[in-house]
Amino acid sequence: MGRMIVPHTTPTPDPDRTARTVRKAVVPAAGLGTRFLPATKATPKEMLPVVDKPAIQYVVEEAAAAGLDDVLMITGRHKRAIEDHFDHAFELEQALAAKGDTVRLDAVRDPARLADIHHIRQGDPLSLGHAVLCARHHVGDQPFAVLLSDDLIDPRETLLSRMVEVRERREGSVVALMEVPPEQIHLYGCAAVEPSGEDGVVRVTGLVEKPSREDAPSRYAVIGRYVLDPSVFDILEHTPPGRGGEIQLTDALQEMAAGGTVHGVVFDGLRYDTGDKADYLRTVVRLACDRADLGPEFTAWLKEFVAGLENAGAERERLAA
Repeated sequence: MGRMIVPHTTPTPDPDRTARTVRKAVVPAAGLGTRFLPATKATPKEMLPVVDKPAIQYVVEEAAAAGLDDVLMITGRHKRAIEDHFDHAFELEQALAAKGDTVRLDAVRDPARLADIHHIRQGDPLSLGHAVLCARHHVGDQPFAVLLSDDLIDPRETLLSRMVEVRERREGSVVALMEVPPEQIHLYGCAAVEPSGEDGVVRVTGLVEKPSREDAPSRYAVIGRYVLDPSVFDILEHTPPGRGGEIQLTDALQEMAAGGTVHGVVFDGLRYDTGDKADYLRTVVRLACDRADLGPEFTAWLKEFVAGLENAGAERERLAA
């Protein structure tokens, strides 16, 4: 008796499941970078190097590692360097290939291979809420992530993947929260929270943009990672200007939180702020020390340098006594 052949059939996609899957990321990158002038007069702040990669590449790598294969950059005037970085550089690639320099060739090709990357211009570099609204046509009716390019999450962390997983189970929107000292809460959006019954996940009941220490509902700061339900676009459309006369994403999230559809993932891992000069320098040092190819030699030099500073300080104190 012959073997029965079962015809191959392709499973029918579940449209509800597809609608819940997060595949798109939005990266706002239209800011003027005034805190880093004059370096950012002609160079986008997002392209400032962190060791040997521009800051924005770390963000796109994070999105790709979380399974987001469609990335929309919200840029502005004088941001062409970002577009060029995530495109192929054929002459450079050919020159490196001719030399047999495969290591640098891969490094040059990698940015263009990370994801399907798109660019639109915001026009005026207005608020984060306005930048998100600019993504409406591209995102459509799908959930999506927003990654702020000033916030770098250590590549060893899985924050974004965790947020995507929470979104797919609970739906609604998900924000990343980090506990900060009370004296720093005025620098962030701040979340009022209640337990969700799940370790590391809270229900967000309210949000306040940059509250005073006295008015802050908690010490949980909203950091630069969001996974948003597409309903946020309709809310942003009718959200009146808030703090600074701008459309604030925090205000839209506050309205969503009132409906019980916002959760927070509490993050206590490694995060680097490249939007501040001192923190930018600390970020470069920390990531350089962690590199296998740079760390040992650089760390040894750093120890000697710091010891020299301490000795010089002690000598100055001795002479002043």
